[in-house]
Amino acid sequence: MAHDANAWNRRIIEEFRANEGRVGGPFEGAPMMLMHHIGVKSGTERVSPLVYFPQEDGRMVVIASDGGAPANPGWYYNLKANPKVTVEVGTETFSAVAEEIAGEAREALWPALVAERPGFGEYQAKVTRTIPVFALTRQD
Repeated sequence: MAHDANAWNRRIIEEFRANEGRVGGPFEGAPMMLMHHIGVKSGTERVSPLVYFPQEDGRMVVIASDGGAPANPGWYYNLKANPKVTVEVGTETFSAVAEEIAGEAREALWPALVAERPGFGEYQAKVTRTIPVFALTRQD
């Protein structure tokens, strides 16, 4: 399963980079980013293609849904251990810091995220875990 997910991600990453940050298929028209993060166990840089939600304050919100899997994605633990990331959006690359949005702040934001991308609400309905949400703040 992990092998299939890695192959899936590689194809999305290649398409993203070949098309100035745009991808098709299930992500057609969605704002996409590539988030570079450091593996908590390996210390190796990882790249995860993610849908993001641009915020009025300039932050970008990402959701650790892992497609509705019962456990958090590996990148969740990587961000908790090392919140400094590099982000590719379109043809631009920049540094950012990730912060988990939890508790009341998450509960206030979640309905707007689900209204924009209902699939995330479907993922939440499938699992018993509370799907984590992170805000990425650009560091210039």
